[in-house]
Amino acid sequence: MNLVTAHDYAWIRTSPLFRHALESGYTLTLIRGRSPHEVLRAMEAEPCGTGEGTEGLIEADSDHRDEAGWDSWDESYVAGVFGTPGEGGDWTLVLGFDGGLGIGDAAVEELSKGGRIVVHSSNGGKPIHLFHWFEDGALRTMFEAASARYGSTPDELVPLLRDVGFPLTPEGEHDESAPDVDGKAAVLALTERLTGVRVTEPFLQDATYALGIVPERPAEEWTGVIIDITDAHGERFYREWTYEEIAAASDRARAEANAPVVIAYDAPQATDRPQDGPGEVRKG
Repeated sequence: MNLVTAHDYAWIRTSPLFRHALESGYTLTLIRGRSPHEVLRAMEAEPCGTGEGTEGLIEADSDHRDEAGWDSWDESYVAGVFGTPGEGGDWTLVLGFDGGLGIGDAAVEELSKGGRIVVHSSNGGKPIHLFHWFEDGALRTMFEAASARYGSTPDELVPLLRDVGFPLTPEGEHDESAPDVDGKAAVLALTERLTGVRVTEPFLQDATYALGIVPERPAEEWTGVIIDITDAHGERFYREWTYEEIAAASDRARAEANAPVVIAYDAPQATDRPQDGPGEVRKG
């Protein structure tokens, strides 16, 4: 039985590699039942050789960004993949210093069919730290704060979340009386519980990665805007606007801005008799 907890991942806070991952933004994905070749193909990544350890991966990604231009808006990046045994069979680990972009939705849906995908990421110092668990093509659980979970089975992981150290009540609410925990370390422990793959600094540093250039995703047509913020105490603010609502509000604002400006003022009232001119004296 795997009893790993957040304490077992305390090493991330003294790791130069993990510090680089948090500063640059990263995504670490574990995929069961798919080979590294299948994963790169689903990601539409262009193979670009191999990299020895994370040093080779970082160097290849840096060379790619130099070629693309660091000041450009190009969001393509170099991902590294390798196979490893885990719970229930063979897994493929995908690591990218991608600013937390992760694998595209279509690829995740394809790769998780008949299997499992577990992902944790950070967007690089903002900070937004996310966790996702997919099973057989469906998003089962995702969260930024463990007390505010979403997905088709948002509460299924509550016992595991509590076991690895997250301060939650048995009902999955934030537990004010529980000790604080390193949330990122707890996420890595949760990932190991779901995959059977122990991630350590040497494990990542010493692997041989198959490399692929992941293309920039095409812009998608948007249908609305969602603001979804959860604070450190688990209090959530959620607001959603549809495209039609935003378009109507924009039209109203534009109409008001283009409307003619009318300035109204009260004219001085005329007196019943003329004012005396300069030097004039009215006779009584």
